[in-house]
Amino acid sequence: MEATAEAQFREELFAAGVPEHLHGWLADYGIGALVVKMGIRFLEMSPERCVATMPVEGNTQVAGILHGGAHVVLAETLGSFAAGMHAGPGRQALGIEVGATHHRAVSAGTVTGTCTAIHLGRTVATHEIVMTDEQGRRLSTARITNLIRDTGR
Repeated sequence: MEATAEAQFREELFAAGVPEHLHGWLADYGIGALVVKMGIRFLEMSPERCVATMPVEGNTQVAGILHGGAHVVLAETLGSFAAGMHAGPGRQALGIEVGATHHRAVSAGTVTGTCTAIHLGRTVATHEIVMTDEQGRRLSTARITNLIRDTGR
């Protein structure tokens, strides 16, 4: 059954840039439908640092700029994946707080989110995520805290 689940999400994981050594971890769930819809593509993945890109096109609000919620989706995705890797086997990360400050609007191109660990503890992980445009200008800053708990499996 495990091989079947991995095969189901194999294309999705490769398309999103998830390193092959993490496919087993995500085999039962994939990367999530929202991550696919938003066009998020991972460039680096570790508990200490996660980096991903997301297109502006398709993720805009009525005024034609990147939706503030899209910033938060990218931030929460990066922070949650990083915390999940930190949690390790038999444990899971559950988001308990996320917040963002928007500094600058963007209406075209690709944004990059860079997630950096602030605290990686036994029961709590906190990350800061900085979103930048193609010129490296800061668009927003977010912070997410995840509770780390045992899954019982």
